[in-house]
Amino acid sequence: MDGDIELRVDGRRRRLRVDTRTTLLDALRDGVGATAPKKGCDHGQCGACTVLLDGRRVITCLALAVAHDGAEVVTAAGLARGDRLHPVQEAFLERDALQCGFCTPGQVCSAVGVLDEVAAGHPSAVTADLTGPVELTDDEIRERMSGNLCRCGAYVTIVDAVRDGAR
Repeated sequence: MDGDIELRVDGRRRRLRVDTRTTLLDALRDGVGATAPKKGCDHGQCGACTVLLDGRRVITCLALAVAHDGAEVVTAAGLARGDRLHPVQEAFLERDALQCGFCTPGQVCSAVGVLDEVAAGHPSAVTADLTGPVELTDDEIRERMSGNLCRCGAYVTIVDAVRDGAR
């Protein structure tokens, strides 16, 4: 059974006909041609497919495309403004927070989502003071980024890049 959906992907409106069982990841990659979200595990365990969906970070291999008709999707490719990279993208490059690069688009989108969550005051499992502003410590960054795996082990520089991206 097919359904028509519309997504705004990296600022462009896209109309798609998708099977009702199609994941948002497959709709983005196969229907839209977005290559930033990667198909890693296809089970929601690695975070390589992370995008910002209506401003929140989402693992797209677990989301059905038809459930997000009309949504705003920002991939790592859509974070830049013209020739100017997003501060998190710049920080990942400056800190060399990647090796093979496969997980990097998901890491970058997740990092942007993390910074938005912290700015909004959303606590995590390691937030010490639940009543005050959230302090972006290394423990906070590690906890919040824990859903994004890096097979190469670039975690130290990823934490550094997230911290730098917050500045």
